[in-house]
Amino acid sequence: MKSPYEIILQPYITERSAAQSYGDPRIRDEADLVRKYTFLVNKHANKLEIKAAIEAIYNAGKKKKDELIEVTSVRTITMHGKTKRVRSRVSATGRRSDRKKAIVTLAKGQMLEDYGV
Repeated sequence: MKSPYEIILQPYITERSAAQSYGDPRIRDEADLVRKYTFLVNKHANKLEIKAAIEAIYNAGKKKKDELIEVTSVRTITMHGKTKRVRSRVSATGRRSDRKKAIVTLAKGQMLEDYGV
């Protein structure tokens, strides 16, 4: 069994992922907001491992039941590495490594405080 920190590598913060973490702007009530957060994850991790890792990391040290984070869904995307030109050798091409990202949806009204946005 891998540790949660081996599965979740880092938050993936872009303009689009930041907008998803704020929820739908048309919903005024904070209790009805559904927030989505994006993370770079291990290439070999599956959705169940990602869900358990997120809940383990963000629920560590919380005692009250209403403070616990509940993940409702996980969507994964494999981002294939681009082919790039390498200047160290003559007419050589290199390749960036493949990455996997996960979009994690939390239950209504929940948010991650230390996500980085």
